[in-house]
Amino acid sequence: MREVADRSRIDAFLEALAREATEETDVFLAGGTSAVLVGWRDATVAIDLVMRPESDAMLRAIPMLKERLRVNVELASPDQFIPVPPDWPDRSPVIRRVGKVTYRHYDFSAQALAKLERGHGRDIADVHAMFDRGLVIRAVLRRLYETIEPSLCRYPAIDPSSLRRAVDEIAPP
Repeated sequence: MREVADRSRIDAFLEALAREATEETDVFLAGGTSAVLVGWRDATVAIDLVMRPESDAMLRAIPMLKERLRVNVELASPDQFIPVPPDWPDRSPVIRRVGKVTYRHYDFSAQALAKLERGHGRDIADVHAMFDRGLVIRAVLRRLYETIEPSLCRYPAIDPSSLRRAVDEIAPP
């Protein structure tokens, strides 16, 4: 049975995953994983990540690691839910390097916009936690939203007017 991923389980997973890397790889962590590693949550339901470039060796290891460490792992990131500017990796802070893997938080502003689009209570609380810790600046969030707004049509699941209202409420013009 898999359990919630606390800091120790996440760290164990990251260490084990890095041992599987055969080439230089950036792994971007998002959602509750970032929340736990930064410290505003004690645990998360799943370790959300995306890797660049994708590594077959690392991807093949994930099912075994999930079972051994009893954690859920999702290949999930903000760009699956909202448009993100092409420079998001440049705004993704390094967490640490383990072997050939550089672990990073996925751009916090992009994470915040994806959470606003989803709109659940925990997501909104996460956005406030990002503001409180200085990980996201309201003016930067607003500019990022304005940058991606013309591309929202590429994501038919998004209700553009609802997302605009959420952004206006949390980062007024």
